[in-house]
Amino acid sequence: MSEFSIYFQLGWQHILDLNGYDHILFVMVLCCSYVLKDWKKILWLVTAFTVGHSVTLALAAFKIVNVNSEWIEFLIPVTILITAIYNLPKRRKQRSPVWLYSMALAFGLIHGLGFSNYLQSLLGKEANIFWPLLSFNIGLEFGQLIIVFFVILLSELMLKIFRVKNRDWSFFLSSAVVGISLIMALERIPV
Repeated sequence: MSEFSIYFQLGWQHILDLNGYDHILFVMVLCCSYVLKDWKKILWLVTAFTVGHSVTLALAAFKIVNVNSEWIEFLIPVTILITAIYNLPKRRKQRSPVWLYSMALAFGLIHGLGFSNYLQSLLGKEANIFWPLLSFNIGLEFGQLIIVFFVILLSELMLKIFRVKNRDWSFFLSSAVVGISLIMALERIPV
């Protein structure tokens, strides 16, 4: 198998690992209020998030940044919690795309630091880390798009077949994620 396909596979498998479901929860609440016709907006949101965590993965891989992993493990569920809470208000003006993309980018920076230890252990002492890093990030993006596909498919099913209102579906999903992420954050408070 080529180096690209090895790191690509590791990237998407890492994202879709159900034991590390925090990333799945984040992508889920990031796009749960959208429907299929909003695919461009969703793609931009997920890509902004990928750019954020790609930057911090690169900075960590080049040993430019090093952050206490306990704080990162705490901040990851906090980003999920903030995103889920953002979805909750029943009456909300039109969501600002600039605000959402900025939030996705900023939270991607934090999530990228969470991946950095894993990626550093994979890279070991490789001389050229550019291609493995790029391959891994493309794999992460692919994995995220799989999550998005299933969330949008489930949303379309709820809206079209069960006639649930989009606002109610987003509220239900986001409320569940608020509870899960709050518990995760409380369990991970650094000592």
